[in-house]
Amino acid sequence: MGIITLDGIELDDQFEWQDEFEWDAIGQEQERSVTGALLVQETAKLHGRPVTLAANGGVWTPLSVVRQLEAKRDQIGLVMPLILADGRSFHVIFSRIDGAPLEAKPIERLVNPPLDAPYDITIRLITVAAPVAAPVA
Repeated sequence: MGIITLDGIELDDQFEWQDEFEWDAIGQEQERSVTGALLVQETAKLHGRPVTLAANGGVWTPLSVVRQLEAKRDQIGLVMPLILADGRSFHVIFSRIDGAPLEAKPIERLVNPPLDAPYDITIRLITVAAPVAAPVA
């Protein structure tokens, strides 16, 4: 196992992908015709898979890394590469719909914590298409 990286920021490999198995890669719509027949349409979902990485007390992240994540979180439209410890990779953005995109709770309350102070964090992401490269002139 390796480390997890989010846009070049190294994270511990012990983060839990909380919603990994809640994703359904097939979208489905159902409706009834005027005759009462069931009409079903299915299609593959290309993107939009939630990726919630949570420490759940299993790993602590230093404040210095929390600050790096905070800077990424505050950029509009930032598409970031995510590489998981098992080698799978995705393009992601921060998900701002179901809670804060970055939660960081100090392990020990300090008024002025040093950069190595440990935090329990949760990062909410969602998969998107890879950014389109600018044409070379």
